[in-house]
Amino acid sequence: MKIFEGLKVIELASVLAGPSVGQFFAEGGAQVLKIENTTAGGDVTRSWKLPNEDKNSTISAYFSAANWGKVSLSLDLTQSSERKQFYSLLPQTDIVIASYKWGDAAKLGVDYDTLSKLNPALIYGTIAGYTLEKEKVGYDAIIQAEAGFLYMNGEADTIERKGKSVKMPVALVDILAAHQLKEGILAALWRREKIKNNNLSQEKLGTKVEVSLFDAAVSSLANQATNWLNAGHIPQRLGNQHPNIVPYGSTFETADGSEVIIAVGTDKQFSNLCEVLGLAELPHQEAFKTNPKRVENRQLLLPILEKAFLRYEKKFLIESLEAKNVPVGGVNAMPEVMQKAAHLILEVPQNQNLNLRGVRNFIARFEGNYLDVSDLKPPPFLAQSQK
Repeated sequence: MKIFEGLKVIELASVLAGPSVGQFFAEGGAQVLKIENTTAGGDVTRSWKLPNEDKNSTISAYFSAANWGKVSLSLDLTQSSERKQFYSLLPQTDIVIASYKWGDAAKLGVDYDTLSKLNPALIYGTIAGYTLEKEKVGYDAIIQAEAGFLYMNGEADTIERKGKSVKMPVALVDILAAHQLKEGILAALWRREKIKNNNLSQEKLGTKVEVSLFDAAVSSLANQATNWLNAGHIPQRLGNQHPNIVPYGSTFETADGSEVIIAVGTDKQFSNLCEVLGLAELPHQEAFKTNPKRVENRQLLLPILEKAFLRYEKKFLIESLEAKNVPVGGVNAMPEVMQKAAHLILEVPQNQNLNLRGVRNFIARFEGNYLDVSDLKPPPFLAQSQK
């Protein structure tokens, strides 16, 4: 199934957020042309390499995280002749994905107002750092801090020391913003088709879809935001603990030096957990009978559980707890993750001598099946379409 077959997309974006939207459409069968800045050497992530990567290749592991299925065209849009070449592509284009610093798109003549005159049906999706502070450049790590993630994520305070804030080890806000932009663009496509099908000639076919990193971050705060809005509770760093449920998200070391995580959300699950750990009397104690009591007395409960987990090995715990319907999992390193997620790995077609792999961006299944991406092109070398 090529759900976006026939759709033409131009990507004027770099790094992660915008390009991952482009890869989403490419995996769905759309034609995606990535316009890269000649003077800057293309997408900056082409040079973001680990020490053991090929220094001469224009494809890095980071670049391959968000650029499968595309063709690259290198242009200097400050040059009128190359900007004219870009403009010639617009009448046949359905979607433009852009991410520029405030004002730069207009300076280059690739802003929505300019491009929509060349193609009134164009859907122009753009990602910025902020909605209100338009001139401020957005960086994922900074926005994780400004949107509250760092304040509430990290080590808990103890008597001995103040806990440190910790950011997520991936550019989480970029990824969240990308998903928001996908949704906005898909909604705009749906709107455009309704206008066409209903002959609503008074309605404009094209539109500009805007998402900011800050808005995407805040919209994902979920219960942490409503804990403050409705109860006046300021979320604090709890390590892996949950502010409303105990023991939920807690990690424990096992007898073989591994770690497991549990997510006990009901009193029944807590009772079953205690049975497996040889603590059958614990759920009957007044301090631990109900979740509100366990939240109130977490500092008493957690040391008891930590000591009990150390008596058993990881394999036994996972098997025994799963048999009792207690949510549990191992704390996996990347080799274990990718072994479990082999169905999501993108491979270069066998007829191409290129040692690259990636991860699917479009993971929705239709009637139980993932989209067929067996012929998806690998990430492009810089200016591949010109070679």
